[in-house]
Amino acid sequence: MKTTNPWWYALFTAPICFVFATVVLIPFFIGILYAFFSWDGLPLNPKVFVGFGNFVKIFSDRRFLASAEHTVIFTLLSVLLINVLGLAFALLVTTDLKVRNAARAMLFAPYLIGGLILGYIWKFILGDAFRAIGESLGLTSIFFNWLLNPQFALLGLMAVSTWQMAGYIMIIYITGIQAIPDEVIEAAHVDGAGFWRILWSIKCPLIMQSFTVCLFMTLSNCFKIFDVNLSLTNGGPYSSTELFAMNIYREIFSLNNYGYGQAKAFLFFIIVAVITLLQVGITKKREVEL
Repeated sequence: MKTTNPWWYALFTAPICFVFATVVLIPFFIGILYAFFSWDGLPLNPKVFVGFGNFVKIFSDRRFLASAEHTVIFTLLSVLLINVLGLAFALLVTTDLKVRNAARAMLFAPYLIGGLILGYIWKFILGDAFRAIGESLGLTSIFFNWLLNPQFALLGLMAVSTWQMAGYIMIIYITGIQAIPDEVIEAAHVDGAGFWRILWSIKCPLIMQSFTVCLFMTLSNCFKIFDVNLSLTNGGPYSSTELFAMNIYREIFSLNNYGYGQAKAFLFFIIVAVITLLQVGITKKREVEL
């Protein structure tokens, strides 16, 4: 029996709202408040009000600015690689390939592995395994311990993140491709359009909604990545792979600069929110109704 009594909706949504407010909203606003204080996080120690001093200090923090540079480079390249590979995988497994179902499962499987475990697995591959391969084959210029080289360590972090996310993004692109009417593709074939013409002129415009979702998810996830960063490189070597989230974590839990770390976290939130909202607004305007 269908009911329109709003109290029933309130009854079932109240626990979810309570958990969300307790775990997300209240800590978020308390964290913003702490951003205006100098405090080491210990309850018995005093909190000294510094106003916007913590935020001003950020722009002269060389380590944070370096982590910002690493994060931007990592995010731009990872977002590009993840979406290109995800779309390529989606196009592959939506063909008449006989093993397409098995291919989907294999490509999606890395996403099911936890970030920490994934990082430790690839730490062995990019470290000891690569070094052993290089010494055995005499290809030490390619196969060496990437995690000890500042430039290659960041590339390794990109490779692992791409390997993990591409399969998940593939699923979203598959959904968009399968929603395209078959008549449209058949008409294009009749008119003599080839693979690339169909891809750029028909499929890409019609799956723009998938692009919006995939770009949003990859942008936000790459900016916020922490678990793989922690287990794979731990920010090293020489802080060359220390990204935003790890820098904030160390500021709060290693250096005990709770107020300053909260200021970094709030600024980080603003940056990610602005970039992702701009991306959604731009790609939304290019969406095509089927």
